[in-house]
Amino acid sequence: MSKHLDRLRDEHKDFDLNALSDVFSKDPFFAFQEWFDLACKSEQPEPNAVVLSTVDQLSMQPSSRVLYLKELRKKAFVFYTNYQSNKALEMESNPKVSLLFFWPGLQRQIRIQGVVTKIDPKESDAYFDSRPRSSQLGAWASEQSRVLKSREDLEQKSIEIGKEFPEKVERPDFWGGYAVAPVKFEFWQGRPSRLHDRIVFERSKDLWNTYRINP
Repeated sequence: MSKHLDRLRDEHKDFDLNALSDVFSKDPFFAFQEWFDLACKSEQPEPNAVVLSTVDQLSMQPSSRVLYLKELRKKAFVFYTNYQSNKALEMESNPKVSLLFFWPGLQRQIRIQGVVTKIDPKESDAYFDSRPRSSQLGAWASEQSRVLKSREDLEQKSIEIGKEFPEKVERPDFWGGYAVAPVKFEFWQGRPSRLHDRIVFERSKDLWNTYRINP
């Protein structure tokens, strides 16, 4: 098994030598925006896909899942979910979370540690109104993370809810947005011989301290 996997190793030869040359002097949000824009322009698959990791406060068991970044604000990353889901319950008891963006075609990843809070309900309303009707009904129908008897039950529930909302679908109170306010970024650029670049931004009050760490 190990020999087989070793043949799959990427030597990271296709990279931009100047990828991190000026990151040190910039705001981490600006640096993120540069990398994210390039991921979009270079047609990386689902560039806004991000791994969200939470930790249950009682069991200390970490959990990770892929979701979609919906908005990058000046000082926060926004996503939406069911407020009664497992991840929401974990974030309620422990608001410290991490985000991981990975763009294999660019041999880049960005790790972010931060604190999550709910966004204003009016902002959640505005985003919910912009979603397709089928997604709006799905938000009502899904008791996210709860046991489901069958797929048919879920689909039937969506149909019934559609009858309750023949026109405009109101946002359910149990669904909305979260904003992650970062306290630490790590920008990772793949390099040959596993001598990767790792640049960290760590917040200290209103300032960002920047330094390199070993690969």
